[in-house]
Amino acid sequence: MCGRLVVSRTSGELAAFFDVDVEGDDLPEPSFNTAPTQRVSVIIDALNRQSASDPDAPDVLRRLASARWGLVPGFAKDPAESAPLFNARIETAHEKPAFRSAVASRRAAIPASGYYEWLVEPDGTKVAQFVHSGSEEPLLLAGLYEWWRNPVADDGDPARWLLSTTILTREGSGPLASLHDRMPVLLEPGLMEDWLDPRTTGDRALLDEISLAAADLADDMEFYAVSSAVGNVRNNSPELIERVA
Repeated sequence: MCGRLVVSRTSGELAAFFDVDVEGDDLPEPSFNTAPTQRVSVIIDALNRQSASDPDAPDVLRRLASARWGLVPGFAKDPAESAPLFNARIETAHEKPAFRSAVASRRAAIPASGYYEWLVEPDGTKVAQFVHSGSEEPLLLAGLYEWWRNPVADDGDPARWLLSTTILTREGSGPLASLHDRMPVLLEPGLMEDWLDPRTTGDRALLDEISLAAADLADDMEFYAVSSAVGNVRNNSPELIERVA
């Protein structure tokens, strides 16, 4: 499960850190409490059309784009009429109608500083936890993306196309298994190129590979208790990730 994100870096910092070639418009500002249906930054590798006529142009361009968190399948009639698909189980994503075409050709990485999860105490009390890496480097979460075309929007209307994304999850592993039975799929940096490459057709084998690597990354993850204020999405400040006793 992954339902609240923290992204403390600016879009410019993320673009530099991940060697982005093209920065999109209207990228989100840093946020300490991002919830589903809000905008997140996604990293997408796309084929470079210019390479067909320019041998010096790269075949693939890396883009940092703004996407709605909550995938909207291309066949959806209206994004407002269905629950946001903000998580997708990696074990079955390749066979689910809402995700299988994205697994094949529209894979993304979502940069984050961490995320919130709620630890259930023996008495049933839920305590908010901030999950993060043991270093200051941002995490990469494996995701999928889709473009949804608004059938009633004019060709020149900026709202004609909606970019949306979902975060893949897998069975909890390492320290995170004690926190929740599911965790986001942490993307191994060494697998980032293969995962994002639009020339590679994604399949069950690719999903299994990144899921296995995510289990190893989970061993180095840490978490600690934070204020219950994170439960209200209207609260959004750096104080939310401060440790509480």
